[in-house]
Amino acid sequence: MMGPPPHRSSPPLILLIESVLSQTQLTLLELACLAPIVLWAYTIFGLTGFGSSIMAMPLLTQIVPLRTAVPMILFFDLVAGTLLGVRSRSHVHVGELRLLLPSVVIGMVAGLALLMFAPERPLLLLLGLFVLLYSAWNLLFKRGFSELDTRLSVPFGVVGGMLTAMFGTGGPLYTIYLAGRLRDAAQLRATTSTLIVLTAFGRLILFALAGLYANAAIFTLAALLMPCAIAGYYAGGWLHRRIAPAKVIRVVWTILIAAGFGLVYRSALG
Repeated sequence: MMGPPPHRSSPPLILLIESVLSQTQLTLLELACLAPIVLWAYTIFGLTGFGSSIMAMPLLTQIVPLRTAVPMILFFDLVAGTLLGVRSRSHVHVGELRLLLPSVVIGMVAGLALLMFAPERPLLLLLGLFVLLYSAWNLLFKRGFSELDTRLSVPFGVVGGMLTAMFGTGGPLYTIYLAGRLRDAAQLRATTSTLIVLTAFGRLILFALAGLYANAAIFTLAALLMPCAIAGYYAGGWLHRRIAPAKVIRVVWTILIAAGFGLVYRSALG
């Protein structure tokens, strides 16, 4: 007579991950779904210097709450942006940052004040339509470089700062402005990513003051998924070195169009 089949225990690594995941109320399958999302988002960041949050958020929030996803991905932005800034600091256009930053700071302060009162969906719908139409025009109809007036740094900075503080979606506006100021793709990538890191530090302070980091699950998920963010960043950097600058600019506008569609869809259909 044969006895019951022997019990097969899970590998130690799986047991360890499941034990850690118990703090987040996520399953191993859900973690496995989060990993490629983060990898994809930071491949885009490594390629273009922006786009991680706006590409990842619509997918991440299908699995984890918004109040977990936003502060979690901020850690990845800080790490990936710092890595890119260190490697490409010689390409950063400090003059453009000096023009934009005062307006961005004013916008972030205003955005914090509006956070409790402004309806999210109409603002995201307007942002999505603007990004979509402007990026489509640049990609499909515009020929060559057309320089934007430096005075436009004020509205782009203020509105971008407000949206950064409220929703973390100011990156497309910064990119649109800087793409109209900087001809060189390496400068555009380095300057945009540096601006995103600087605003990320500001958001970190705002989130800490708001108590969003009281949730320990954010730190657990960030630690588990950080390798995916770093791997994606290096994959994007590898692609950036192998794609012609003109094609990188086209990738930027294409990603912005996709992001615009995503914002319109989320805000219109809820």
